[in-house]
Amino acid sequence: PGAGEPRRLAELADEVSAAFGRRVRPDLPADVVKAFAQAGIRIRSTRRRELAGVDHPAVPPLLEYKRLYRIWVAHGWSWLQDWVRDGRFRPEFLPAGTVTGRWVTHGGGALQIPKVIRRAVVADPGWRLVVADADQMEPRVLAAISRDPAFMAVAGRESDLYQAVSERAFAGDRDLAKVAVLGAIYGQTSGDGLKNLAALRRRFPRAVAHVDEAARAGEEGRLVRTWLGRTCPPAGGREEAEEAGIPLAEEEDGDPGPGRSTATTRARGRFARNFVVQGSAADWAFLLLAALRRRLDGLAAELVFFQHDEVIVHCPVEEADRVAAAIRESSDEAGRLTFGETPVRFPFTTAVVECYADAK
Repeated sequence: PGAGEPRRLAELADEVSAAFGRRVRPDLPADVVKAFAQAGIRIRSTRRRELAGVDHPAVPPLLEYKRLYRIWVAHGWSWLQDWVRDGRFRPEFLPAGTVTGRWVTHGGGALQIPKVIRRAVVADPGWRLVVADADQMEPRVLAAISRDPAFMAVAGRESDLYQAVSERAFAGDRDLAKVAVLGAIYGQTSGDGLKNLAALRRRFPRAVAHVDEAARAGEEGRLVRTWLGRTCPPAGGREEAEEAGIPLAEEEDGDPGPGRSTATTRARGRFARNFVVQGSAADWAFLLLAALRRRLDGLAAELVFFQHDEVIVHCPVEEADRVAAAIRESSDEAGRLTFGETPVRFPFTTAVVECYADAK
């Protein structure tokens, strides 16, 4: 690796400059906007969506430059030097690095690996990558923690949860069902979201009530907990909230008046609504990893990657089927240990591949 930008980026920069007839720095948005203005084209930004509608020969190389530049900045020479050793990507995982208990990584961008970089993740000769991604995990967690009989029945199947919800509440419209379920979990409760939530509430009242109550508790400054007891941070000032990772709205002027909540209290409510689900999902994930490590003990297989609801195991070809079975069994065990005996299942979509990019 060299100190300068890669050759392909330099070539694309030259193509952009040639199209404008003068030297232009494609990595400087202000320079690009000025160049288009001099060409008689007014743009407000260099975002892909805006550039896609512009008829100018500089657009194709500029878009390709922006795509490759983002990869180079996040996963370029410095990334290789800092995080890749002996042919292995070695990020620093921080268990329970967020207030909800989710794992994070310290540097390396392990939780946002672009597909083009995944192409470089290849199993050793004679080995495979078993890539397992939990299917619709958070909605299934909501079913388990709410104890809603109808929602648990839906989540008790290993088939598409959103399709099953759509058949019960949205006349078979899967996209609408997905928006409604995720809206209930993440707090999209205005406009069309409110209409969708009402339809969801009619068919799955206890599930929706569970997150609604968490949201009310958050708005009122009360504490909420995950299924295994992880407690959300208490309400505090802006500094404390920002440190805890709680979203805050812009400052508001004046008294909101009786019976009305401020944007900040609503943000706190959305945080609490999601906390009980995402945090309980993190509880389940901890136990999944523990169960999987135990089942892999004695095998040559290595648990090499984890992010939220995805695991990757590197194993000899002959162990791949056993590893896939171990992941399924560990998921079932984690479900029982976390939530007790419920009909809810936590299935995985599993792929046995030589290259990580081929798994999805």
